[in-house]
Amino acid sequence: MGSGCLKVTKYFLFLFNLLFLILGAVILGFGIWILADKTSFIAVLQTSSPSLKSGAYILIGVGALTMLMGFLGCLGAVNEIRCLLALYFTCLMVILITQVAAGLVIYFQKEMLKDELSKIVEQLIVDYDPSNGDKNLQDAWDYVQNQISCCGWNGAKDWENNKILKNESMLLYPCSCSAEDAKPENTGFCNLDGQLNSTAPYVWPVHEQGCMDGVQKWLKDNLGIILGVCTGVAVIELLGMILSISLCKNIHSEDYTKVPKS
Repeated sequence: MGSGCLKVTKYFLFLFNLLFLILGAVILGFGIWILADKTSFIAVLQTSSPSLKSGAYILIGVGALTMLMGFLGCLGAVNEIRCLLALYFTCLMVILITQVAAGLVIYFQKEMLKDELSKIVEQLIVDYDPSNGDKNLQDAWDYVQNQISCCGWNGAKDWENNKILKNESMLLYPCSCSAEDAKPENTGFCNLDGQLNSTAPYVWPVHEQGCMDGVQKWLKDNLGIILGVCTGVAVIELLGMILSISLCKNIHSEDYTKVPKS
């Protein structure tokens, strides 16, 4: 009976660690995606906010460590190595506590992150210059306005603060904001025919709504996926801890029964 229980626990632990290895690879992939993405809004945050880049490195580190733990768990389960299983349990507990702490920090700092995001975008619009600026950052913002069909952060009026548009007496408008079916360009500024009156932003053929709601929805959707994956990993971690302790005890009992009685 004890031998059968040992085998069942061992194979269940091996299966959970295989899933653990795969989910660790997914977390690692998310971190690499954040660092490598140069076309979506992630690029805007990454270039302007060091906290996001640090978060990406943390995801890569956690993902790599998770994969290592999955490998060690598989090895310890198959070969029934008690010290390896004990190390595996300890590392899982540390990772689980770290994940919970990180989740709490993100939750309680979300308003601060929202304000930081607003300042980053507003400053980007003021300094936007296709001929002399951070090309990756500006292309990323153009991509956002194109994809979400929006203009500015709070609305098209935000672009009135742009230095180039002020110098050109508002005779240009951001191409990526265009509401026309056939957009002239996807980046930079486009020429506007005729003179503009005092309601210049609303004469531009652009979307009037800002990108704030769309961007926040996009971030919420993507963070939801990441949090879902992390929750799945946490559940597997907890089950792995239970199974590793159970296997350790069964191995100890099995070894004890093999000791010859005097």
